[in-house]
Amino acid sequence: MPEIALPLVAGVAGAGLAAGFLGGLLGLGGGVFLVPLLVLGLNLPMRETVALSLATVVATSGAVAAGRAARLLINLRLGLLLEIATAAGGLLGGLTALAFSQASLQRLFAIVVIAIAIVTLARIDQRNVSFDEDVTPGRWGGRFLDDDTGLPVTYQVQRLPLAIAVSFIAGNLATLLGIGGGTVKVPLLTAWCGVPLRAAAATSAVMMGVTAAAGATIYYGRGLLVPALAAAAILGVQAGATLGVRVSARAPVRTLKIMMAGMLIIVGMMMLLRSL
Repeated sequence: MPEIALPLVAGVAGAGLAAGFLGGLLGLGGGVFLVPLLVLGLNLPMRETVALSLATVVATSGAVAAGRAARLLINLRLGLLLEIATAAGGLLGGLTALAFSQASLQRLFAIVVIAIAIVTLARIDQRNVSFDEDVTPGRWGGRFLDDDTGLPVTYQVQRLPLAIAVSFIAGNLATLLGIGGGTVKVPLLTAWCGVPLRAAAATSAVMMGVTAAAGATIYYGRGLLVPALAAAAILGVQAGATLGVRVSARAPVRTLKIMMAGMLIIVGMMMLLRSL
């Protein structure tokens, strides 16, 4: 870890601001953008960067979730169920993180985000909502006011066992890579489990703080979390995420999906090149 100086602290805060804005805009959490910004832009070690990213997720998930709660997008019943699997995966990821080399973690990061981008593009026009008022959400689904049309919509959760498995994997990768479980869960819940993008993002925002806390505690206990840099990153991500959530509410879902896929491909390719 480089010497802690004011320019480094300012750089981490600036990276947090940019990552928080993109994460709030796309509903992924800022970690997927913060990690490459710190590794590629500031040349910080991968493990220390993951620890910083998890700290920001813990601190900001509540703020992101609160910004969406007023529109009744959060599905607490589904979120609490999936969080059990996510937290278990996150704990396993924290325990096994030191078994991977820096280059291996960077390659895994690149592969995961590029795969998520491909899944997102493959289902870009899928909405997962019904405008029929007679359709019931079932035990795990929900209703909310659609921002694109201004009409109430209903959705039903499909393939619940797959959603639970995806949540476990998301928690594991979140702690290993510091990217926030939403990066994996949001696109896959949208593509394969019938959950609309905005509802999946809002529900994930509630869950990801709990998941990140399990991993961040392990990193802190191993001396990999630098408090001064964590504070700077948290302040930056918090401010950026607040702005990103506000902008997201006005953007069409299709536009958000295209932006999500494009950003993930760029980030993944940059990290893959760095690992070679």
